[in-house]
Amino acid sequence: MSRDRAVLRRALDHGETRDGNVEFKERLRRDVHLAGGRFESLAAQLRHRILSGDGEALYVVGVTDDGGINGIAVDAFSETMDILSLLAEEADAGIDEVQTWGVGDGRDDRLIGLARLVGGAGRTADDSHIVIGTAGHVDHGKSTLVGTLVTGQADNGNGGTRRVLDVQPHEVDRGLSADLSYGVYGFDDGEPLRLDHPTRKQDRADVVATADKLVSFVDTVGHEPWLRTTIRGLVGQKLDYGLLTIAADDGPTKTTREHLGVLLAMELPTIVALTKVDLVTDNRVEEVEQEVERLLRDVGKSPLPIHRYGVDVAIEEIGETVVPIVRTSALAKTGIDVLDELFEQLPKTIRTSGPFRMYIDRTYQVTGVGPVASGTITSGTVSAGDKLLLGPFPNGDYRQVEVRSIEMHYHRVDTAESGRIVGIALQGVTEREIERGMVLVPPDAEPRSVREFEADVMVLNHPTRIGTGYEPVVHLETIGEAATFVPEDDRLLPGDQGRTRVRFKFRPYYVEPGQRFVFREGESKGVGTVREITGID
Repeated sequence: MSRDRAVLRRALDHGETRDGNVEFKERLRRDVHLAGGRFESLAAQLRHRILSGDGEALYVVGVTDDGGINGIAVDAFSETMDILSLLAEEADAGIDEVQTWGVGDGRDDRLIGLARLVGGAGRTADDSHIVIGTAGHVDHGKSTLVGTLVTGQADNGNGGTRRVLDVQPHEVDRGLSADLSYGVYGFDDGEPLRLDHPTRKQDRADVVATADKLVSFVDTVGHEPWLRTTIRGLVGQKLDYGLLTIAADDGPTKTTREHLGVLLAMELPTIVALTKVDLVTDNRVEEVEQEVERLLRDVGKSPLPIHRYGVDVAIEEIGETVVPIVRTSALAKTGIDVLDELFEQLPKTIRTSGPFRMYIDRTYQVTGVGPVASGTITSGTVSAGDKLLLGPFPNGDYRQVEVRSIEMHYHRVDTAESGRIVGIALQGVTEREIERGMVLVPPDAEPRSVREFEADVMVLNHPTRIGTGYEPVVHLETIGEAATFVPEDDRLLPGDQGRTRVRFKFRPYYVEPGQRFVFREGESKGVGTVREITGID
């Protein structure tokens, strides 16, 4: 929510003129403005405003026809935005941004808002959008490299470009990421489309609206205490590729190996970026690259240094066994063109068919819009106005909700498909009731609330045997929940593969056979696959 009243003042001073692009609305009502011919008339008015503004219209809500500031209640504002969204869809336009301000003496909650609408229907989902999950040890230049890719700007040597990704003030102050963050850039006819002003929501929306190929980054956490958050980012998002950064001045670390293990356990095609090559000699770069090659061979992968074989070979070979390696520097912009060429040509790998499903990773409240659930669509398609089931709640129940609107990197879209990272505004639930790990599915999905399942697991690391009663945290999609293991033979040793019963300790979740997961507790780590549902609430 913006507090810059100068934007509002300019619109009010401009006024509502016959051939202008500013429109004043006190409020819109379903029973009035969707009835009879009013809807078509208002849609035509919206088209006129957009044409008058060379593709852009500004709607000021909560004001009288002469610009008097009255404000309207929050519920009335939400209803008005719903109707304005329908009008935009009818007029082949989209709402790109909504700003709100409180009015009155504080004794009641009234709002005045300004909506920016642009011509051209919201971008529909297609296969030209890849999602890349980043990983790597703290201070190995992971977020800085992504920042340089997103902006096209060379880093200042102090991690300046990474600031476009870090969303919490304490993260910026310390130079450490403590949660997942997101970035986006794209291509138009093969040419990169980057963010000139990366902290401006509108810049991201413009890239999404214009690009014919999009690249989204899920930037994870490099600091060892937040390994749980990193696992959430790599397991809980439907990623097409992994990008593992290893600093040339440090080389592979314990955290590097852990992150690589998670990437490979999720069977994710992965690229290794050697960062900070400008800080060391060519001989040191060669030494670290050889160390990385040995590390990859130790886990059954074939390294493919791009400077030897070229981008075309890397694109053709990347997959289950081949891991391309590219030398980079965010400071000197070394290798940025190579990564651009890779990302522009790499195909999408996640194409999940079937009914709509999205696990919730984040929630937040938007004034005038309501609660928003954010995550990656794992299968199917969702559209504004759809009825969905949300759950399970702690008691195992699901609740019907309605999709009010969908946003992707601050750009309003009418429809989104599998693989998209979206925020879905929901009606029928409050923000505090939505929890990470819940799922959105269609009403006819008949979802189960799973408390217990059988799984095949492999122990990657554990100091002793794993027996009945072992309690790790299970990371499945966006779920991160303590669970109790009951191994089939009452024991699992490091390197073992076996069957175990897994029971969530505190509440049920939506789980299906075939889903992969990571588990960890202290130093122990492993991966597994759900085989059979055995306990339903």
